[in-house]
Amino acid sequence: MIEPLTPNTQAILLLTAPLIAGQRDHSRDLLSLGDYNRVARVLREKQLQPADLIGGDAKEMAQLLAPIFGRERIEALLARGFLLSQAVERWAARAIWVVSRADASYPRRLKSRLREDAPPILYGCGDSALLEKGGLAVVGSRHVDEALTAYTEELGRIVAGAKRTLISGAAKGIDKAAMHGALRAGGNVIGVMADSLERAALARDNREPLMEQRLVFISAYDPAAGFNVGHAMQRNKVIYALADAALVVTSDFQKGGTWTGAIEQLEGLHFVPVFVRNGATGGRGNAALLQRGAHEWPEPQTSSELEKALSRASDQMAVEPKQDKLSFTVREEAPVEVNRPATIKDEEVLTPAETLFQTVERILTCKLAEPHSENQVVKILGVSKAQAKKWLQQLVERGTIEKLKKPVRYRAVGTAKLL
Repeated sequence: MIEPLTPNTQAILLLTAPLIAGQRDHSRDLLSLGDYNRVARVLREKQLQPADLIGGDAKEMAQLLAPIFGRERIEALLARGFLLSQAVERWAARAIWVVSRADASYPRRLKSRLREDAPPILYGCGDSALLEKGGLAVVGSRHVDEALTAYTEELGRIVAGAKRTLISGAAKGIDKAAMHGALRAGGNVIGVMADSLERAALARDNREPLMEQRLVFISAYDPAAGFNVGHAMQRNKVIYALADAALVVTSDFQKGGTWTGAIEQLEGLHFVPVFVRNGATGGRGNAALLQRGAHEWPEPQTSSELEKALSRASDQMAVEPKQDKLSFTVREEAPVEVNRPATIKDEEVLTPAETLFQTVERILTCKLAEPHSENQVVKILGVSKAQAKKWLQQLVERGTIEKLKKPVRYRAVGTAKLL
């Protein structure tokens, strides 16, 4: 069942989405990601939500944005209610759901890792719960031979056997081979699409895994949108942000989306450890990525071998973090530190300390909807200042809460932070 759009999501769609069902959008008035982030900052400063722009005082609220974008532009975008209703009807008929960055159901990994680079709107089809599970991202070139296709399908089978989610870009070549192998083996798959979400939602081959809740497609772009090189490049961030580790099966040298996404991860974002298939058949692009800091893929033959390889890489990355050199969008709040990637390992019984930490995490996620000082957190938990400080640091590293400055306060990652 598709959940109704929240008022916040309706407002964000009106500001940023084409809403021209089945047609290419030619409008230059839609707000870009950077434009929307400026809107979000203005609303936060006034302690408002996007939904306030379409409420009873909509015209008055729109005046807040007039000095930046012009009143006529904002009012024209917000007046597209009929187009929105048509688009919603079309999406619902194709079992496509929509969430916005202002929704609690928006994937936490994207919100905590990408921050203001997270797409304001996310369209999807399938079980959205898969987006919170992490997994192995498998990416590579579109043009591959039969031998490499068979290799990648077998890799997908191994990932499925390890009961880990496989994440890929749903493009032809390596992406589809990995997803096909995992699905055939009964595994879970996330397809991050840059175009044609509608087509994927209706495709006969996808029907069964979608109904079995083993497959979810997501896109930051209109479900009817066609291929766009820029969109294909931008979706790389989403693929890596959803994962615990990544494998580049094959990459061109210094060109193409696979190369660009891997370099961005290795030299800027550092969300996850990046593996590269090595050896004589790896190619020039793969060899260059290894020189830039990627891990050699150990060619695991079983699911248990896969688990061990990923755990070792995650531990190494956590011990030897690389400096983040990527320039992000200027924000009014201090940049968050790069999150430590979750270690992929066999499920095990939690120790008493781990159980206690999970309880603390649940408590503070609820209590810190509004910013609190360290001393206030000490009172909430009833523990020493040193223990509270240790837990707060751990939760900041996990991306559960964020640390604000001037003055220093802590706030749960959620809609109050990132609209």
